[in-house]
Amino acid sequence: MKQFFAALQFLSVLPVYQQFEADDVGRSQVWFPAVGLVIGVCAAMVYGVTLLLEMPVLISGLAGVMALAVFSGFFHLDGVADTADGFFSSRTREQMLDIMRDSRIGTMGAIGIFSVLTFKWAALVSLPTDLGWRILVFAPIVGRAGQVVTMTYMPYARSEGGLASVFLSHCSKQTVLKVILFCLTAAVIFGGVKGLLALFVAGAFGVLFNFWCLRKINGMTGDTLGAVSEGLEVMVMCSMCIGMG
Repeated sequence: MKQFFAALQFLSVLPVYQQFEADDVGRSQVWFPAVGLVIGVCAAMVYGVTLLLEMPVLISGLAGVMALAVFSGFFHLDGVADTADGFFSSRTREQMLDIMRDSRIGTMGAIGIFSVLTFKWAALVSLPTDLGWRILVFAPIVGRAGQVVTMTYMPYARSEGGLASVFLSHCSKQTVLKVILFCLTAAVIFGGVKGLLALFVAGAFGVLFNFWCLRKINGMTGDTLGAVSEGLEVMVMCSMCIGMG
């Protein structure tokens, strides 16, 4: 459980009053989907409370989506902003990486964050409430699992390393298999057949996005890991809306 709490401390703002060695953090990636489950449950509880208070579904949906971001410490949305600013800058690879390291947000980054939050909100309010809370739990599981798969199969774009470097020496196909099985189980429990379809769509998006990263910067960074996680969540939530029109 030490590695689970290391993952919880790294990926969320939930209080974990313990210090961890770098090796514990590096090995904690197998627990990433479980942390996604915890974050999703917290967001679903916020969503459920607003519904019990008989707030309009538009507000409940926004509360649920924002809860996902808040409990994650806005960690991955920052990656969306940095990736969008870099990739849409029309600069060289080295300049893109410099832009992604810059703490300031540009127009493309702001649009990226707005798009992610808006698509999540639109998807959530389009679903029946009894399905909405389940998707809030399911989506972050897939998002965190996508990070593990990406770290395992993608090269690191920065020669000097970065925040994600601590995990790279601990990546393995066995870990990938575990997180995929976790996702498959979650898909069946929270979405049934449509959940499996959503998982397939999200997986296809993840592959395409990572190929785009290879083309742009020859690999992945901590920012693109955050971006792929948010993108997978969007794909899961939007895919669950298929046939709802």
